[in-house]
Amino acid sequence: MQARSYPLGVHPSLSGDGSANVAVYAPGIDELELVYQRPGGTWRRHRLKGHNHGIHYGTVPPPLHGDGEVERAEMLDVDVCPAMPEGTRYGFVPFSTTAKRTPDPSREQILLDPYGRGLTRVSPPPTVMNPGPDAYGGKYVSQVVAQNYHWENPGRPSIPWRDTIIYEAHAKGLTMLHPDLPEEVRGTYAGLAHPVILKYLQDLGITAIELLPVHAHLDEPHLTKNGLSNYWGYNTLSFFTPHFGYATRAAQDAGPTAVLNEFKHAVDALHGAGIQVFLDVVYNHTAEGGSEEPAYSWRGLGDRQYYRHDTHGNYVDVTGCGNSVNFADPQVVRMALDSLRYWVTECHIDGFRFDLAPELGRDENHHFTRNHPFFVAVAADPVLQGIRMISEPWDVGAGGWQTGRFPTGWADWNDTYRDTVRNFWLSGQRTMARGGGGGNAARLAGVISGSADMFAPDGRTTLASVNFVTAHDGFTMYDLTAYDGKHNQANLENNADGTNDNHSWNHGEEGVSDNVARRTARAKTVRNMMATLLVSQGVPMITAGDELLRSQGGNNNAYCQDNRISWVDWKLTPWRRSMLKTTRRLIAIRKTFLASQPSHFPARPEDVLLYWYGPDGHAMTPELWQTDGSRVVQVVLGSCGGELAGTFVINGSNDPVIVTLPGVEDLSTPATCAAGYPVTRGSYELVLATDFELDERAGAEFSGGDECRVPAQSIAMFSLA
Repeated sequence: MQARSYPLGVHPSLSGDGSANVAVYAPGIDELELVYQRPGGTWRRHRLKGHNHGIHYGTVPPPLHGDGEVERAEMLDVDVCPAMPEGTRYGFVPFSTTAKRTPDPSREQILLDPYGRGLTRVSPPPTVMNPGPDAYGGKYVSQVVAQNYHWENPGRPSIPWRDTIIYEAHAKGLTMLHPDLPEEVRGTYAGLAHPVILKYLQDLGITAIELLPVHAHLDEPHLTKNGLSNYWGYNTLSFFTPHFGYATRAAQDAGPTAVLNEFKHAVDALHGAGIQVFLDVVYNHTAEGGSEEPAYSWRGLGDRQYYRHDTHGNYVDVTGCGNSVNFADPQVVRMALDSLRYWVTECHIDGFRFDLAPELGRDENHHFTRNHPFFVAVAADPVLQGIRMISEPWDVGAGGWQTGRFPTGWADWNDTYRDTVRNFWLSGQRTMARGGGGGNAARLAGVISGSADMFAPDGRTTLASVNFVTAHDGFTMYDLTAYDGKHNQANLENNADGTNDNHSWNHGEEGVSDNVARRTARAKTVRNMMATLLVSQGVPMITAGDELLRSQGGNNNAYCQDNRISWVDWKLTPWRRSMLKTTRRLIAIRKTFLASQPSHFPARPEDVLLYWYGPDGHAMTPELWQTDGSRVVQVVLGSCGGELAGTFVINGSNDPVIVTLPGVEDLSTPATCAAGYPVTRGSYELVLATDFELDERAGAEFSGGDECRVPAQSIAMFSLA
């Protein structure tokens, strides 16, 4: 039973005698004791005598026949680790020569295993009436789980990054209100795996679902006090454990292994439907909050090593959440890497979106560097090859805005894209409604083209840009068209939380409107933003429910609203049905266009063809690009060696415009095309219009030089047929 300091966590001993090897990085404690309780047994203490560079380790012997805890000797044959079998509860406390009594985790603080695969609350907060399942102040212990899930679809969907369409969703909120799901699986991992949901996602056409945090998490103290909960889940309690509350009641009652298996089944089913699974992960801070709050795990094990401090010993908080995880410590980097590898190998996850990602790239002086050891290790790790890495490229610290500056191989959430699209279709409209010019289309053209000014300087292509108009935080796409200001009163923070920089426009009336013309205008604006998103170069991300005109009633910070404010509303009114149909068509158009391009498109920027024309069918000039009010452009898309397959017309003005479609013969002679000239077609076909009346003409054919009337504030999309 030779103890070893690696791997960290609880694992079977290499001796094969049924003993368990336990190792934990606890540099803040001189001597450490494991406390544990086998299923049906009593709590015990076991001193970890090994100590090496802050890691405490030791072996726990297996129970003997007649021990009283395990009555069957055959347990040694059937359990992977009889010393600490599935269901064993455990944690850590500082060793004391005077502490001989039986541990009581319901009354004393037991430190969680940072590598624990399971988690159990042993007592609720003592001072809270009717506390929620994740209420702050409860007592928790780690729990051993079994890795015994049988995968029906062990392979992963093979989807090129350029073909990826991300769908950001909440594991609970996506299915909680779905009328066609059995009540017992609504709002659960099992709900994600239900055939109704799988078919919906397949019919929609997305290729990857990005789940908001599913790591085990806690509510913040002020939420527990106010009777609210952390719905989004950005308050991690374990980097290796799926959140208990998203499992069915049956799985919760069965314990952490059943919860883990239900999560794995969701991934398995999504893979079987051809859909990849990305996780939104929060390694930048933990649920332990500020320095005055109690320790659950890391703070008690090694506060100075796990968290960032200044030279005076005070917390350095670049997250706005009370603490910042110290990625200048090699063991912290190792913990994050081990966590990523665990979710990839054991749970078959296909990608990760990193919350407040610059924090992970800050050095010992708290400065961001794209060559940080964490990024280097991710790039070199064989297990993580081919796994998608997506940054939220900002935090709240000095130098925290890093969009476009992450390493090659990463993709960044492009907030410049978000704001530019909103400004063109919303703020610009509002300005024009008040008599202004509304700006021009130059910036919009830049982000549609892939934001090369942001990514190309570091050798990154348009595929480094994750384009989005909305995300979980902020207004929904519909609310952008219905609210000029936030309405966050339900958060019980006096409407002081949430950004005021929304770039929204209510189209002349705040909130819900019965005016048919106004509702039509709002729906068209939503269609404009969705169409812009799905024709842009880069990787698009749709927020769940935007395709259904989901509203949060103007709440732009619904992080604590685990209710109908946040959950996807599946009632298909005529307006919502129309938007859903439009989104499906737009996704299909994007896929058809990409299918006509070579496999390397758009990884070689020199082969990407974007021809920009004015409404008269002539090439845009520098003067026209810079003219205030120049908001009508045409763009032809294609590639060298592929096809000039798509044309779309943007009319961002307040008047209908007669546009002259570019002559097809003018499109076939790019200045340089090393991969060969593009294939051109003989005529145009209208495939979609965001204006409802023009869209009724879908299928109409035009020739180069023909005129087409494009209504105000709308997009018309043509294929080159």
